[in-house]
Amino acid sequence: MFSFTQKVLFKHCDPAGIVFYPRYFELLNDVVEDFFERELNYPFSEVIKNNGVPTAQISATFSAPSRIGDVLTVGLTITALGRSSVGLRFETYCESELRFSATSVLVYVDDNGKSTAWPDSVREGIQHQMNGDP
Repeated sequence: MFSFTQKVLFKHCDPAGIVFYPRYFELLNDVVEDFFERELNYPFSEVIKNNGVPTAQISATFSAPSRIGDVLTVGLTITALGRSSVGLRFETYCESELRFSATSVLVYVDDNGKSTAWPDSVREGIQHQMNGDP
């Protein structure tokens, strides 16, 4: 499982100091971007030159509010790997309390927005993560 940590900042919150729900989706994108760079050696700065990885599906559950100053840890788990897609599960905790969870499907697309097969090196990296290989 890949892990990403984010302290809740003022910019993440509504006037009541609680994380505004769309900010969680931004956080998930930050996790994916970091995963691609650190684990797949394929930073978004390279991905977007000729391709993209848009979200095709997402489902979320908000379990408890997060507030300014909280430190959130997001775990990313690969749940499925297709020719041009990858299934992801996210679990976001503050200490031991589940705050937010989500599942999503990303699709690798060419510069015309048409799904295309993952590059071999990226597919191999995703498969290693899915299998729990070091």
